[in-house]
Amino acid sequence: MSLPSREVLTQHIAKAIELGKGRNFKQSVELIIVLRDIDLKSQQVKIREVVNLPKGRGKEAKVCVVVDPDLAEVAKEAGAYKVITSNELRELNKKQAKKIASECDWVLVKADLMGVAGRVLGPALGPRGKMPVPVPSGGALKSLIERYKNSVLVKIKDQPILMTAIGTEDMKPEDLAENALAVLSAVESKLPSRTANIGKLVFKTTMGIPVELAL
Repeated sequence: MSLPSREVLTQHIAKAIELGKGRNFKQSVELIIVLRDIDLKSQQVKIREVVNLPKGRGKEAKVCVVVDPDLAEVAKEAGAYKVITSNELRELNKKQAKKIASECDWVLVKADLMGVAGRVLGPALGPRGKMPVPVPSGGALKSLIERYKNSVLVKIKDQPILMTAIGTEDMKPEDLAENALAVLSAVESKLPSRTANIGKLVFKTTMGIPVELAL
């Protein structure tokens, strides 16, 4: 058994977009992966993957960066949505931490500040399914920011289901199909029986009707 072809995915995505038309805002296009024959208690299926979407998200994620003051300007020029210096981080209260957690899709943190970030921002990020991402010393900040602007988090919780956005309804269905393949490939590589553990795929817009594709 193999993953569906790009053509098959494109057809189902196009149908989902058509069925979801008519909303007064730009909807996301969502991919739901329904798994089968897996043991949720097994460490083998504790999936938490950051997937870069090759055709972009349709709307860039808001990437916030925590760095020392001497790198603040560099981070701004590199395209960070919000820059928090190490001094500012240590002074944040719970309300401010929650605001950052709600505003930022990703929080990149200079590696040696991860301990502080975990203590200050962790309680606000955790309930939202977000985690600080360490930036290695000497890491190319600009390329990391650009990567995360077009990345999504795919994770499994307490049900055999993974769900993520693969773009927006104004994108070409074939581009969304390529993004879907990137997600599927990442998930498949983590499953004990590979594609055999994928029961079906569901595509839908934010407020649209689900379109199923059985495997």
